[in-house]
Amino acid sequence: MRGRTMLALQFDGKASRLGLRTLSVPEPRGREVLVRVAFSGVCGTDLHVLKGEFPCRQSGAVTLGHEFSGVVHAVGAQVTTVREGDEVAVNPDSGCDRCSYCRSGKYNYCDNGGSNNAIGLFRHGGWAEYCLVPEPQVHPLPRGMSLEQASLMEPLSCLCHGLDLVGPMPVGSAILIQGAGIIGNLWACALHHQGHRKVIISKPSEARRKALRKLDTGCEIVSPGELRQKGRDPGWGVDFVIDCSGHAPAIEKAVSLLSCGGTLCIFGVAPPDARISVSPNLLYKKEIRIIAVNNNPYSSEKALGLIGAMGERYLDYDKLGVHTYKLCQYAAAIEDLRNGTITKAMFVIEQPDLIER
Repeated sequence: MRGRTMLALQFDGKASRLGLRTLSVPEPRGREVLVRVAFSGVCGTDLHVLKGEFPCRQSGAVTLGHEFSGVVHAVGAQVTTVREGDEVAVNPDSGCDRCSYCRSGKYNYCDNGGSNNAIGLFRHGGWAEYCLVPEPQVHPLPRGMSLEQASLMEPLSCLCHGLDLVGPMPVGSAILIQGAGIIGNLWACALHHQGHRKVIISKPSEARRKALRKLDTGCEIVSPGELRQKGRDPGWGVDFVIDCSGHAPAIEKAVSLLSCGGTLCIFGVAPPDARISVSPNLLYKKEIRIIAVNNNPYSSEKALGLIGAMGERYLDYDKLGVHTYKLCQYAAAIEDLRNGTITKAMFVIEQPDLIER
């Protein structure tokens, strides 16, 4: 592949500049896999990166994109688990495999791993025609799973980690989801799939509330004002709050909406300088649990299992509010996501044959 080139959407952190570049197609060596990207998502974290609110590589430009699926194009000499032509999804996170966190299965805490060394943040990612990925981070797709659905493996792997931390969530529990972006929608679908029917979703945007009905989960959909009205009733409360908004005032308010023994799950990523204030006495009186979810340690295979079980019933792009764009339409994709007219932007990477340039 020497001398052949590809398009990549790169971000220069120091200059705060995003743009398309023509790069050489990398060659896989050792245990590396060259993935020909098919679908690559724009995450809310990426918007934080572009605003300087979330860390990424600062020494030169980096290709963003940490949620993607594709086809194995070539492999290094030591790769044994995949081969050319295999359809795969990519886990962007890994650990150093040496520290105490990694050795106890918690690489998301690793100072040199997790999001601190993630593909699409510190290593070149999937907003490109091709991406070089270490073999352990490449997951072959089960038979019958589409690349389109598999592109959601990374956010769903974080969701699976959240379910592990929050659980058990008995069927019949009253659950509030704050935020109706893609992750809030995926939580609503996953909970419905598991049998939960007492689910409320709160979202300020009327357009987003209207779009939520496409999911056909029967969730009660309310505005924050309507939620505050419910909260004024001293006999009203929920057993679980899943905050997907990352909005500090909403997180703070959620504590008061929990019934005794309730659990607050902080899932959305808030800006580093955001703060909340809670009453320790209230936490004590109600025995409130507060749990935060950090990435997806060893939950990618669980996510693939969940994708296979949920299928088209829940993971249809149109129902979820996912819109597709070509890589060259990146400005429109990011603007639409920022404006909230869509829940997620997904790059569909055109797959021309490699061209000598």
